[in-house]
Amino acid sequence: MADLDQTLAVALKGYAWLPDLRRRAAGGPVRTRVMGQPAVGICGPAAAQFFYGAGNLERHTALPSLVVHTLFGAGAVHTLDGSAHRHRKALFSGLLLGEDGIDTLAKLAGEAFDAAAAGWRGGREISLFDETARIIAKAVTRWVGVPEEERELTALARDLVAMVDGFATVGPRFARALAARERQERILSKTIAGVRAEAPTPEPISVIAHHTDDGVLLDPRTAAVELLNIIRPSTAVAWFVAFAAHALDRWPRHAARLRAGDDEFTTAFVHEVRRFYPFAPFLGGRAARDLHFQGEPIPSGTLVLLDVYGQNHDPDLWEDPYAFRPERFLGREIGDFDLIPQGGGDPRTGHRCPGEKITIALLGTLVEHLARLDYYLPPQDTTIDLSRIPAIPRSRIKLVVP
Repeated sequence: MADLDQTLAVALKGYAWLPDLRRRAAGGPVRTRVMGQPAVGICGPAAAQFFYGAGNLERHTALPSLVVHTLFGAGAVHTLDGSAHRHRKALFSGLLLGEDGIDTLAKLAGEAFDAAAAGWRGGREISLFDETARIIAKAVTRWVGVPEEERELTALARDLVAMVDGFATVGPRFARALAARERQERILSKTIAGVRAEAPTPEPISVIAHHTDDGVLLDPRTAAVELLNIIRPSTAVAWFVAFAAHALDRWPRHAARLRAGDDEFTTAFVHEVRRFYPFAPFLGGRAARDLHFQGEPIPSGTLVLLDVYGQNHDPDLWEDPYAFRPERFLGREIGDFDLIPQGGGDPRTGHRCPGEKITIALLGTLVEHLARLDYYLPPQDTTIDLSRIPAIPRSRIKLVVP
């Protein structure tokens, strides 16, 4: 197995690829090759702790160019390591981890959802996924301070969706993602230049525009990249809203507690959506030095792949992992390396996504508003193809509001 390059298998199997390899290796570390390079696949809380251990892995040489040039952008914080990463990460932590800012964004999203839902009434079919992407784009641009006209919001939402949808593929989706990133980086570079002509304010766009690395302002394009790295991950919540609607269609008994505004249950429901449904298949880094994990030597330069989908469905970690049970998170303290749909460890200092709290707050607000909406799902194909990354219900969840 170690001699066979698995790049094509990744494209064909998607989320099942690494769990299948690990299953054949009795669940331990598995050696393979991806993109012509030696790789080791690992899984579990101990694996996540190893993956995020200080000095173990570097990211800037491990991220495929497909991902950098569509999802993150050239020069983004995700491509940095060491002190450069810590300094740039502090920018995001300051913006994304404050409770007041998170609450404000969630409130804006709820208001935008209700305003949009008022226009859905009348019996016509709407795409929940596409409408949610636009709702989130409207809320997050207001929050960060990016001025957008209504027609520009639709174009921005479409481009943000394209960036996420094309990060793990080639062909038309990848081409759309590249074009979308080029277009929005160009537009937002001009916006950044305009913001810099004004006095600094606490608005996120101003904080990013005036941020310095080693006392030097980021060039406008890199500042635009990082501005997109605030806006674009929020739009990815549209995938989880579609998954939440899928869950409510299959297990409608959960809707009553969401409608009632049971905050503890809403948070548990959000965690279960993020655990149960597929988004990131695995995360990658490159061994910064000769390492060992569970007795397996990992030579310097080896790709290390953390099996996110496998860990989120690991029976040793989650009882009956292929059952959708929000109750599993009631009264359960989640370890830093247990539930890892957006990475593990400390988001302030490591590579865990600092926007995870925003994801949880946005998704919680939007699923409560969805549960309170009087709607039904017309006949449609809601199957989820696990070979497609990122996965999404085939119909993107069409609903009708009478």
